[in-house]
Amino acid sequence: MIIANDLTKRFSDVVALDHLNCHIQDGCVYGLVGANGAGKSTFLRLASGVYRPDSGTIKLGDTDIFENVNVKKRFVFVSDEFWMLPQSTMHRMAALYASAYDSFNIKLFDALSKEFGLNPDRPLSTFSKGMRRQAATILALATRAEYLFFDETFDGLDPVMRNLVKQKLYAEVFDRGATVIITSHSLRELEDTCDQLAMLYKGGIVLESDVGELKTSLFKLQVAFMQEYDQTMFTGLDVLSQNRQGSVTTLIVRGDKEKSHALLAEKSPLLLETLPVTLEEVFIYEMEALGYAFDSAEGGKKA
Repeated sequence: MIIANDLTKRFSDVVALDHLNCHIQDGCVYGLVGANGAGKSTFLRLASGVYRPDSGTIKLGDTDIFENVNVKKRFVFVSDEFWMLPQSTMHRMAALYASAYDSFNIKLFDALSKEFGLNPDRPLSTFSKGMRRQAATILALATRAEYLFFDETFDGLDPVMRNLVKQKLYAEVFDRGATVIITSHSLRELEDTCDQLAMLYKGGIVLESDVGELKTSLFKLQVAFMQEYDQTMFTGLDVLSQNRQGSVTTLIVRGDKEKSHALLAEKSPLLLETLPVTLEEVFIYEMEALGYAFDSAEGGKKA
């Protein structure tokens, strides 16, 4: 388990992480979502031992990560900007990775290169951004590390390659019990990938939840009545959001879907429909319930 307690990191007068706390269970896909500058990349660099915390701790179990070679051998970190040796090929980079990871599997590397359709003898400088990201992913998977950290994993990948990467990450968790941490600025990127999701804002985690629980905790209802009505019609429901257009009201409700539906059905509505709620909507409404007001551009707290 990776445990961060009051984790703080500053760069000059910029606070990248501010007393962050989280517990990341082993054997899961953990997603960190937040706007640019929220602290996602800094967290991964602290988790992988690249940075030293200014205060607080980040540990693997009871063991500090920074400058601990034995712990760091269990991690592999794929940055949002893939570093490569000058004039290198994937094979040359594989030799570098193999020198750092005793568990590096060259057969797996060759098989993944073929599956992704990449030529490991072609200069990486001729690769597109998406191809370089695929190459970095292949090298990371071939290390057979227990903990895999990916910063903006799907950025620049087409839908086919995005799905292939997701399948490989699932296999790491299901087949080996590996732990995967992914960052993204887009909830839609992570919605069908992660077991747990955390919202990072201005260096702190402001909401963390199991994805399954989060997606079933809220639901959307559309309702209309013959007679004029007001919000008292919804007494007994835990309504987080209410928007009326004409005679139709759209409700975002927390609680038991069947009981809520039955409560409204007793009032003989003209219209009563249950609609799906996206994970992005769930996060927005849960955050607003905690006192945060979001707009789509910033994805952060306004007041």
